[in-house]
Order: sequence, then C-alpha cells, then structure tokens
Amino acid sequence: MPRKTMIEAIRDAMDVMMGRDDDVVVFGEDVGYFGGVFRCTQGLQAKYGKTRCFDTPISELGIVGTAIGMAAYGLKPCIEVQFADYVYPAYDQIVSEAARLRYRSNGQFTCPIVIRMPAGGGIFGGQTHSQSPEALFTHVSGLKTVVPSNPHDAKGLLISAIEDPDPVIFLEPKRLYNGPFDGHHDRPVTPWSKHALGEVPDGHFTVPLGKAAIRRPGTAMTILAYGTMVYVAEAAAQETGIDAEVIDLRTLLPLDLETIVASVKKTGRCVVVHEATLTSGFGAELAALVQEHCFFHLEAPVARVTGWDTPYPHAQEWDYFPGPARLGRALLDTMGV
Repeated sequence: MPRKTMIEAIRDAMDVMMGRDDDVVVFGEDVGYFGGVFRCTQGLQAKYGKTRCFDTPISELGIVGTAIGMAAYGLKPCIEVQFADYVYPAYDQIVSEAARLRYRSNGQFTCPIVIRMPAGGGIFGGQTHSQSPEALFTHVSGLKTVVPSNPHDAKGLLISAIEDPDPVIFLEPKRLYNGPFDGHHDRPVTPWSKHALGEVPDGHFTVPLGKAAIRRPGTAMTILAYGTMVYVAEAAAQETGIDAEVIDLRTLLPLDLETIVASVKKTGRCVVVHEATLTSGFGAELAALVQEHCFFHLEAPVARVTGWDTPYPHAQEWDYFPGPARLGRALLDTMGV
C-alpha cells in the first residue's frame, strides 16, 4: 500500500472526489496555480481546469459566502482558509448562514460545504499562525468539526466530509503534515513514510464521521486527544510507564461518546489534552461529559492539560505547547503517584 504525507492524502481525497463528482469545486487564496501555501491543492487546477479549482481574493468572508451560495445552488465546495487564524472575518457567514441553512429552510436547502483550515502550533508561527479554534465551531448547532491525526484518516475523513450534506469544519494540524510529532522538538522528525498510519489506500474510501479510534489500549486511565496531541499522549504514556488508553477522537462533533464512556468506565480515570487554550476549550465539554456519564466509575477528578490562556507565544513556543513532560505530570497526579 502506498505511503503518503498528510498533505498528499488530503490532495488525494480532493482529487478522488473531483473525479467522481463534477459538482465538487475547490477554491481559496492561492490554491489554484500556486497549489496552496502548504501545496495541498497542487496540480488540481491543471487537471480539472480553472472553473473547478481557482484562486480567490484575500477575503475569507467572501470565500465562505460564495461557497454557501454555491452550495445552495447545488454545488459541493471544498474551500481552503489559508490558516485557521484567518477564519474570524468569515465566522458570521459560517454561524449565521452555513450552519442555519437547513434549519431555516425547513430542509428545503442544505449547505454541503467543507472548510479546510491548517490549525495548531509547533511550527514557530507565532500568535497569528498557531491557533486552535475548534471550540468556536463545536459550540454551533448545525456544524460538524473534524480533526484528523494521520494521513489515512485525513483522506477518509475528508471524503466523508465532502460527501456530507451539511457544513463540515475540517481542521488540519499543520505540525502533522509531513510526519507525526510527539512533542519532543529536539529530536529528529519521523516521516510518514516510516509510520504505519502513513499507509493510504488509493481511490475512494471513507472514515465515518463520529467514530473515534483507540490508538493505544490500556487499563489504568483514559487519555482523550485529537490531532497532534494523540502522539504527545502516546509518548507521555510510554515515558511514565502508565498503562493508559489513548483515544483519538477524530471528529469532535459528532462525538463518539460511546467509545469514551466505555473506556473511562473500564479505567476509572481520565485526562483530556488539547493544544487550544484552557478556558472554554473543548476539553471542558469532554470533562463535563465524562463526569456526567461516568461519575460513579471515576477514581480521580478528570484532569485537563492544554495550552495556556495567552496568545500563542513565538519565543516560548515549547513552554506553551502541551508536551509529554507536562502531560506526564498530569498522568502521574491522576494516578496518585
């Protein structure tokens, strides 16, 4: 089976869907001739033409608004916002129009758009190129929110998202584009060509939205993670010697609550980790759900390990980034060690 980077897998997903369905269109800033700032759309314009893959003005509000109109007309836009940090001008269009279209039309219209955005830090992008805004979207009824952690899932989830009749926010951890990252920035990077999850089937396949994956089985505690933090969780479990079960959520909404509850009822302990800021982060929702559904099985309070409540710093990136040392201390505390 071929091995691909996450960039190649994402491009492959769009290529497959554009080949299968003429209604699928791809556009955004620099995604056409240039192939995107991370090259996720490279070659698509040459293959499908300038009416199927094209560049837009630098206006996120305009990009999303145009996509919503296209979707109401019957097309299936898969658009790119160059960095998740730039989505805020389009937030009103996403919340007030895309997420509400099915409801306000009583099902007469849907909004089958996918909004792809590189997210997260670990690349020295500073405060305006490192944000993780997933909680802003999980709060909105009518949106689905996806965060893949590897090339295999990225392709399968993106195909599922494009085929979905409702709007999907697709956040791509840019620190994972070329290989997994366990938080040890001082170590050589492992490429996807040497990782099992870099194996990506050719052609059409899907990973269902709303189904988590158990990346590391264990019995002592449950770690809930997504995106880059999946590998940080695996590293922390290994380095502390704790028999932790690592769950890769893959989609935040719809959320695979069944897998989460089954794991926490088995282990009796839970730690949530994400890169976004602590206050009102998605980890708070996860902690509340675990407490609600697993209270009588918990042997310790649910813990959260996250970014700090500050803008993402450039000079102190690795103090902000929730690495395996900080997560490891939380695991030991939760175990009472």
